[in-house]
Parts: sequence; C-alpha cells; structure tokens
Amino acid sequence: MLNRTVFFISDGTGITASALGKLLEHFPSTNFTQVRMPFTDTLDKIKLAQISILHAAEENGGRPVVIMSLGDMELRNTLKQSNAYFIDLFNTFIDPLGLELDQKPLTGAGIAHSVMGTKYNDRMEAINFTLNHDDGMTNSGLEEAQVILIGVSRCGKTPTSVYLAMQFGIKAANYPLIPEDFERGALPAILHKHLDKIFGLTIKPERLHAVRNERRSGSFYASLDNCRKEITTAENLMRNAGITWADSTSRSVEELSAIIMERTRKPT
Repeated sequence: MLNRTVFFISDGTGITASALGKLLEHFPSTNFTQVRMPFTDTLDKIKLAQISILHAAEENGGRPVVIMSLGDMELRNTLKQSNAYFIDLFNTFIDPLGLELDQKPLTGAGIAHSVMGTKYNDRMEAINFTLNHDDGMTNSGLEEAQVILIGVSRCGKTPTSVYLAMQFGIKAANYPLIPEDFERGALPAILHKHLDKIFGLTIKPERLHAVRNERRSGSFYASLDNCRKEITTAENLMRNAGITWADSTSRSVEELSAIIMERTRKPT
C-alpha cells in the first residue's frame, strides 16, 4: 500500500472540497491520510498549511494531494508554491465555466449556501422531519412525508432515510416491520393510506444475522432462523401490498437512495 496525505483546504467549511474527495475511492491501493483545514482565509493560515504539507511530504516520501476550494487568487497562488499535487476547484471547474458563460464567478466563502437559498433550508427541514419520524417514532405529520421506508429491523432504513434528507431534501419517514405485523399478516394500519409513498428494503438473512448479532448476541431476535422467517414474511407483506423494494445487503446508502429516487420519481 502506498501512503499519501490528502489535504482538504478551503476558505469556508470545506464541504465542497470534501465532496471532491470521492475521487480518492478510485485508488484503493493507496492509503490516504486525510487532513481537513477549513476556514483557511488568510495568508498566515496559508503559511501554516504549507508547513503541514511540507511535513506530510517528509513523512510519506511522496507529494501530498491538496484538494482546495479557495476563492481568493492570492491565497490560491501562495498555497500552490508548496510541493504538492493540487486539485483546484476554481481553476479546474469554476473559472472555465465562467468563461463559457461569459460571467465572473462569485468567489466568497459560503457561496454554495447563499446560492442554494431555499434548497438549503429545505434540506435542514427535511433532516429535522426525518429524525423525528425515525423507526415509527410518531405518526404526527406523516402526510408530509415524501417517502416512507419499511423493512425488518436493522436492514438499513435509518441511514438511507437520513441520506435522502441530507442529500436531496426529501422528507423520509421509516417504519420497522415487527412480529405483530407478521402475526396480523398486514402492514401497520397507519400506512394503508400512504401506499403510494412507501418503498421497501430487504436484506439477505446471513447479513441481517451478523448485524443483529453485534447488537444482541445470541438472542432469538438475532438468530439466523428468525432472520430468515422475518425477511420471508416481510417480503410477502410487501409483495401483497404491491410495494417495490430493494436489497440493501451489498448496496451503499448512496446506491439505495438513487434507486429510491428513480423508482419513486422524486425530483432532485
């Protein structure tokens, strides 16, 4: 394994620069040590960043990677005097787009939030809604939900709901299917009038057994036989109700969310 240090340097929160860090996933043979330096908005802070870059190069024996989002040209040029490989958000993406549009781009910190305006506020509202409607916590305001995820306990409903809210501003509730639902042979009554919003998650029994065993080792709840029975019954309930579902066993929350957005035709 190669060792490289990656610096995320921004004059704001660094969220945009961090998003570019997804590029690193294409290089699994390299062990990346990540260093985040938000609010690097003065020459003094740039100099401190340069010192850190120099030390990282000496420790790893290779040039650090710097993913940067700095609007100020002087700060950008000063930082680039360091011996590193730079991925510059402005030089690579924003400045060329400005040339194409024949417009001078805004460069101040926090521009992304100010431009998003209502969309940013919608995301915050969606996150609050989703956290309040996790695991069937409350039925109040359920008519506001844009997506309702169902499935057996520990199949990935909560992280997927939160990702939908954070990334897309979707108000997502989730309900666990429990033994009482299996005995009754029907979905919870509160969900009957929301069938058009429901999306199901399922999971392989062996994976569910492993996840549950970490939480409640040796319990009936975590036993492989119980996991198999719950999953089979849950899938039958969803099938009978005409609910589409996806298998979360080997899918990330990003993949699951993309499937849900596509199949429920939610706008981004």
